[in-house]
Amino acid sequence: MDKDTAIEVKNLTKVYRLYDKPMDRLKDSLGLMRKKKYKEHLALNNVTLSVKKGETVGIIGTNGSGKSTILKIITGVLSPTEGEVNVDGHISALLELGAGFNMEYNGIDNIYLNGMMIGFSEEEITKRLDAILEFADIGDYVYQPVKTYSSGMFVRLAFAVAINIDPEILIVDEALSVGDVFFQAKCYHKFEEFKKQGKTILFVSHDLSSISKYCDRAVLLNQGILLGEGTPKKMIDIYKQVLVGQYPLPKGEGENLLDDEDIRNAAAKASDKADAKVEASGDKSAVGSGNAADTASENPDLLEYGDGAATITEYYVTDEKGTRTNSIIKGSEFTVHMRVKFLKDVAAPIFAFTFKNIMGIEITGTNSMVEKAFLEPVKAGDEKDISFTQKMTLQGGEYLLSFGVTGFEQNDFTVYHRLYDALNVTVVSDKNTVGYYDMNTKCTVVDVK
Repeated sequence: MDKDTAIEVKNLTKVYRLYDKPMDRLKDSLGLMRKKKYKEHLALNNVTLSVKKGETVGIIGTNGSGKSTILKIITGVLSPTEGEVNVDGHISALLELGAGFNMEYNGIDNIYLNGMMIGFSEEEITKRLDAILEFADIGDYVYQPVKTYSSGMFVRLAFAVAINIDPEILIVDEALSVGDVFFQAKCYHKFEEFKKQGKTILFVSHDLSSISKYCDRAVLLNQGILLGEGTPKKMIDIYKQVLVGQYPLPKGEGENLLDDEDIRNAAAKASDKADAKVEASGDKSAVGSGNAADTASENPDLLEYGDGAATITEYYVTDEKGTRTNSIIKGSEFTVHMRVKFLKDVAAPIFAFTFKNIMGIEITGTNSMVEKAFLEPVKAGDEKDISFTQKMTLQGGEYLLSFGVTGFEQNDFTVYHRLYDALNVTVVSDKNTVGYYDMNTKCTVVDVK
């Protein structure tokens, strides 16, 4: 393994045996089964990846994609069916918080018990005891048996033990959202401290904003298969396609993924969508702002997909005077426009837009269903002009604007057409406050009489 590599996973495969009856599992473990009475579930399928020292890597994917399984194998909780894992550095894992706690012991005893299970000596734990107690902040309850704790107190103590042992590698599985809002803020602050200290972090979360904000790189898993790895923004965009069953395979790549039926179907849908797009507009150049002056604000590499029932043929932004532009004065009114042509009958289309920052974090957005603006059926051949008017309260800076037409087909969420990061919008401001929004605060200061 390279000296700059903290975690190396090679050709990792994990197969679970699923039994219909507990007795079948027992018989199989004792070698008493004459014939196979279980089904095999492939949780991980020949996954290879590496994490460099000091890197923060996020793992994303749908439920059942193998995210937690790969973390448990890396930490040694599970053994792989095939493949190997090499780790260089001391690991602290935030997986199943409180696993290994003895419910009859008090909090102090469990701190020492858990710390020793992780691999620290009694002296090392004693040095960290005050920091652990301060972080957990459960007061004198730490001297009471853990079985008397509330669920919130339990996870606070477990998190405090895991996060305060100064590991070289931190592995986190959906564990930053435990406890109340104040404790969650403390957890994220500690997480940011680890990043600044250059520690290696492997991070699993369904919170895509956190993946965008904290991770240097993202890995996308689907049904145990590694679909790709790259920048968080790129992988999150692909993940959103996977969620709606419309992930297209690049030409000449990913042939090994064609064994997956869902991915084969997604690739076919993507191909159908391209044909529908040409039918609606005649040419890709027909899609966009429709104004040569705004061409620089359009993204030539935007991500688009959909099942072809509708296509967005035009999109642009106007200022408070109705002039097409990609620069909006903070505090002024502006309108987001889109034109949609329908190629099939749709029971209740939903029109939407979203603003992201340049890191790919979704800042704000809305849709026609939320705004209760349009809940009617449309026919094939219909065209609709949609506009969203609001005041610009985002801080000054650069943003990316996305558009979408979606709906529900027999209760299944369906994407008819999406354009991700289609336009660049610049917010011009002479006053930026803290955060994403300006609260338009009025401040007064008076003398005390």
